[in-house]
Amino acid sequence: MQKSRPLIAVTSDIRDIDGNNWHATPSEYITALAEVAQVTPLLVPNIRDKVDHDALFAAVHGLLITGSRSNVHPEHYGQEATEQHGPFDPDRDATTLPLIRTALERGIPVLGICRGLQEMNVALGGSLANDIQELNGKNDHRAPVSTVRDERYAISHPLEIAENSCLAAILESTAVNTNSVHRQAIDRLSDKLEPQAVAEDGTIEAVVVKDAQDFALAVQWHPEYWVRSDAPSAKIFQAFGDAVRNHAGKAE
Repeated sequence: MQKSRPLIAVTSDIRDIDGNNWHATPSEYITALAEVAQVTPLLVPNIRDKVDHDALFAAVHGLLITGSRSNVHPEHYGQEATEQHGPFDPDRDATTLPLIRTALERGIPVLGICRGLQEMNVALGGSLANDIQELNGKNDHRAPVSTVRDERYAISHPLEIAENSCLAAILESTAVNTNSVHRQAIDRLSDKLEPQAVAEDGTIEAVVVKDAQDFALAVQWHPEYWVRSDAPSAKIFQAFGDAVRNHAGKAE
């Protein structure tokens, strides 16, 4: 008999497909959760304050905040929106930002990826920088120009991981190579977050929540894409899965 796998909540995006609005997420996140974290993902629709947090977090034991092509609207960190800040997904913002705060308040394990790291920073009072490749001293963190997804998500980007950090313990290393598929990044870091890794140009690439009750990590890169073949990517999802199972065990 197969052992029961805990449910986890997974954020979604609003996508226009053939003229219909879909609540969706890329399959790589689902595969990484099911195959490596060994949990059962449950997609949360972007229905704003109609998400019942009490009912949701009574059923799930973790939250994955996925990446997305859309960006957090700058109104959430006190800036005026321009076309350069887009594209936006206001329904996702209104659903996910409160979801992050509730999960952290209730000690639910949380893993954020790419936009998920940016959302965590904004949800906790930080701000974002736009088009960082245009900023003095910053490298180009956007994906390589290619129609081949493996080339766009290629691992080629060195990071330095803080010694004695949560991420260093998970990866068993203070250095890692990752992919890079973003043009926004943390500007003002929330005072509730602690950096875990930086790129060569000083861009913050991973954070944890200070004094978190449970696992609360976010990374700027995309470990879900290479989770079947890249050991560091797999370790992140394995650690998240372990935290989810531990949380579920305490709730029994």
